[in-house]
Amino acid sequence: MLERDGYPAGVPCWVDIEGPDPEAAMRFYSGLFGWEFDDSTPPGSSGRYFVARLRGAAVAGVGSPGKGEPSAPAWNTYVRVEDADAAAAEMAGAGGRVLTGPYEIPGAGRAAVCADPAGALFRIWEPKGHEGAERVNEPDTWNMSELTTHDPEAAKAFYGAVFGWEADPVDFGAETSTMWRLPGYGGFTEDYEPDIRSRQWEEGVPPGFEDAVGWMVRMPGDVSGEEGPRWSVTFAVGDVDAVAERAARIGGGVETAPFDVGDNVRLAVLRDPLGAVFAVNRWRS
Repeated sequence: MLERDGYPAGVPCWVDIEGPDPEAAMRFYSGLFGWEFDDSTPPGSSGRYFVARLRGAAVAGVGSPGKGEPSAPAWNTYVRVEDADAAAAEMAGAGGRVLTGPYEIPGAGRAAVCADPAGALFRIWEPKGHEGAERVNEPDTWNMSELTTHDPEAAKAFYGAVFGWEADPVDFGAETSTMWRLPGYGGFTEDYEPDIRSRQWEEGVPPGFEDAVGWMVRMPGDVSGEEGPRWSVTFAVGDVDAVAERAARIGGGVETAPFDVGDNVRLAVLRDPLGAVFAVNRWRS
């Protein structure tokens, strides 16, 4: 994908990870994906924040937790909104909660930490200088975010009300996932990839994939000892098996060894040295 300079409201636009040792995280992700980092800590901030770049384009963030934010290392997904305060006010009416904010990040934007009705955390982002990821859906960049929840119907109602998302089931053979779509998003992405619809059709992607903004899977009924409802992130890579092997070699781990999802996707679930879990995948046409 060509570099991009913005996102419409309702589209996930940025991912970052926060933990007690940003330097260790940067060493790991630099070794895994080849990212380089700029210190983008806001003036007067008590924590640190770094922007990861790939060939000069911003692709993700690494930082330390802010006051009142979860301290356990985890990847966060930000959804673009026009007005963070108005969007935060809508959360309660739709059954969600605002845990922190909205708060200002000088020179970058306005954000809030939110939870959906089941407790899955996500963030909203009103850009005021920082529009979001400048490269996506190519090797070593963010590919998608996925919601795991025990109540998909409640999630459909909530995210539909707050962001205008629609949910389509997609059968991958061994399992069925739900694709989040924002109707009309494909027209926006065509400005960056004029051939996106024809290329996706040739690759055999699900109908409506041009409008896809994320995915959802149902949490197994027996979740004893497992994490609760959550948003997770997946990065595109050129070789899933090689990246999984590299992650283990440079201090991370492999939660789920590389496996095939249907005929087109190869996937692995990895862990960084701080314990944050993420996935890597490759679409095979």
